[in-house]
Parts: sequence; structure tokens; C-alpha cells
Amino acid sequence: QVQLVESGGGLVQAGGSLRLSCAASGSIRRINVMGWYRQAPGKQRELVATITSGGSTNYADSVKGRFTISRDNAKNTVYLQMNSLEPEDTAVYYCNLRIISVYWGQGTHVTVSS
Repeated sequence: QVQLVESGGGLVQAGGSLRLSCAASGSIRRINVMGWYRQAPGKQRELVATITSGGSTNYADSVKGRFTISRDNAKNTVYLQMNSLEPEDTAVYYCNLRIISVYWGQGTHVTVSS
């Protein structure tokens, strides 16, 4: 089985920064895609950013230039550095791992106050 454990959420003022972490454990193949999604109240879950095991990244237009996704393959950990946070970034952020199956973390809350 695969487990994803997120950390790093919290409350921050607009313009501030947060760093999310997600550690994966279990039967993880070397080649995979890890990423972050978010779900704001009353909205559908949406892609934030993804990164392949080779380091290729993909970002939602709304976070380009503000968020940076990275990973440590030796630790099976993915990070999301979030800068210049806006109230619109308030959501539950979910870690995602895609191998053959798709796995999700439990979510971590990010609240950005204006």
C-alpha cells in the first residue's frame, strides 16, 4: 500500500509564503508523477502543479510565477513552495501520486487572510 502524509499548511496573510511537504511511503515505483491539487469551499478540486520523477513540471496558470514544485526522489517527498499568496489560494491542498494507480493524501488546509 501507498501512504501520503502532508504537512505545512496553516494561516498566512496575503503576500506571505508557505511551504507544503508530502512524504510518500510504501510500494512506490521509481518512475512516477507527484503533484498538488486544491479544493476551495464550494468548488471542484483543481490541479496546482505536478512534477515527474525526471523533474518535468507543470503548473496551473493561476499559480505560475508564484508557486514552485520540487521533489526529493531519495526521500519520495514532494514540496510546494508558495509565495505571494492571495486570498484566492485558500483551499485544502492535496498531495497526489500517480504510478499505475492514483493515491491521495488526507489534505492540509491553507488559509490566506486579506
